[in-house]
This record gives sequence, structure tokens and C-alpha cells, in this order.
Amino acid sequence: MHDHHAEPEDGDLVSPPAKIPVPDHVADAIRTLIRWTGDDPDREGLLDTPQRVARAWKEYCAGYADDPAHHLSRVFEEVGGYDEIVLLKDIPFQSHCEHHMAPITGKASIAYLPRNHVVGISKLARVLHAFARRLQVQERLTAEVADCIWNNLHPVGVAVVIEAQHGCMTGRGVRTPGVGMVTSRMMGVFREDERSRAEVLKLMGY
Repeated sequence: MHDHHAEPEDGDLVSPPAKIPVPDHVADAIRTLIRWTGDDPDREGLLDTPQRVARAWKEYCAGYADDPAHHLSRVFEEVGGYDEIVLLKDIPFQSHCEHHMAPITGKASIAYLPRNHVVGISKLARVLHAFARRLQVQERLTAEVADCIWNNLHPVGVAVVIEAQHGCMTGRGVRTPGVGMVTSRMMGVFREDERSRAEVLKLMGY
């Protein structure tokens, strides 16, 4: 299913966003962190780093200014009686964990069984990114995406599976690269009916 009705949005633009002003106290906090880790924030290579880091984090956390439900507000009811699973598979995403602010990098598969209407397929990815671009834990991210679709589209069922690697495990602590974490949330028919759950998981590749 293709979203022929999608309209250009800010996230589709190739040009970089305008440089937002960085408050002094934010830049000073980053300088303090640089100094605390053992480097000199006044050396040439680090002079502009506080501004760059601040703007990067504003971009990483752009989801706080994004209403995920808004992306599901435009639905299409002329679906010709379509009543099969709608699936967007292996959507890449990046988030950051709320415990160490380390990257969470992975992919998500999102499916729903329509009741009376469908939504443009790209909107499912927008819901994911709106929640992912916040400080997160993977379990909550999985639940938030599923709940948003359930509460706004009112489908027969929703299934969300997220598989990701966590920088707090790969780059620090136990340092175990290559280990992925899988979380899922099933709602409606995918939770209540074993055959429907097995069907959607098979379509997702699990």
C-alpha cells in the first residue's frame, strides 16, 4: 500500500535546519562536561563543539515538539472493503536511552488490522519517529507507538515489534556489541487470537 496523498513535511526536506541560538548556560554545561572528561574546551578543535552538541541534541529530541497523534488524523475510508493486515516492515530509527543518553539504533515493524479506514502508510513511520526522537527506553517506545495507533485509528488489532542495539551496552559497561534487544506489543485480535498473532509475526519475519 502506497501513500499517494502524503504531503511534504519538514522532515522530508534535504536542506539542513537553520542554526538555532544556543543559550549560554547550555553551552557552558557542555564545556563543563568536556573539561570534566579531561579535555580543554578552549582548544581550537573544541571551540565550536558546545554549540554543535547543543544543536545536535535539539535535533535528536525533536520528538518533544511533535504530536504523534497528529500524523494519524487524516484517514481514508474508501478502501474497497480491504480488511487485511497493513504492515510497514523494518523501519530504521534512532533514539537515545534516558539512562545514559546513549544511542539506541534499530528497526521497527508496525502492523494494524483496519476496521473502517486506513491511514497513509508513511504516517506509521512518522509516529515511530515522533516517539523515538525523545529520551526513551525501548519497552516504553514500543508501547507508545502501539497505543497511539490503537487509540487514534481504532483498528481491530495492532502489532509493534522493535529490535535495537543499545549504546549503553555496546560502548560502555559490559561492552557487548552485536547483541540486539527485541520488544513487542500486541493489541486487539493480535493479542487475543493466537493464529492472528502468528500470522503477523510471520509477515514481520519473526
